[in-house]
Amino acid sequence: MTKVSYVTEEGLAKMKKELEQMINVERPSISRQIAEARDKGDLSENAEYDAAKDAQGLLEARIHKLEETIRHSRVLDESRIDTSSIQILSKVKLKNLKTNAIVEYLLVAESEANLKEGKIAITTPIGKGLIGKKKGDIAEIQVPAGKLNFKIVDISR
Repeated sequence: MTKVSYVTEEGLAKMKKELEQMINVERPSISRQIAEARDKGDLSENAEYDAAKDAQGLLEARIHKLEETIRHSRVLDESRIDTSSIQILSKVKLKNLKTNAIVEYLLVAESEANLKEGKIAITTPIGKGLIGKKKGDIAEIQVPAGKLNFKIVDISR
């Protein structure tokens, strides 16, 4: 059974652009590298040919995975997000009870996660620990470095 991935329109567009780049730019480039290496003669001891074939295999695997993700993606209507509890596409403001630091995260699908942009996947320990929590709740989350305790300060979209 294939897993459905819920994404934003922006996230889906980004994945499609990446796929297009791989198919229209990277794939032809690797094909040229293979052809050039083949033209150099004996393939049994041709490191350039082996490297290009390996790169081709990795690229085809990435293309296949991205095609599957796109095929099974469902765009979420952000205007219908309920802010009474935390769910995918919720923007949450949290207070770390140990350090009193305030952090904000947007919970997104794994394919859209980017910590630098404040987007964390709902499949991460923090994401899983926040799902279903309400404003004012304390979320006790087990992470590899130990336990984190967050107070849910705000939920928005």
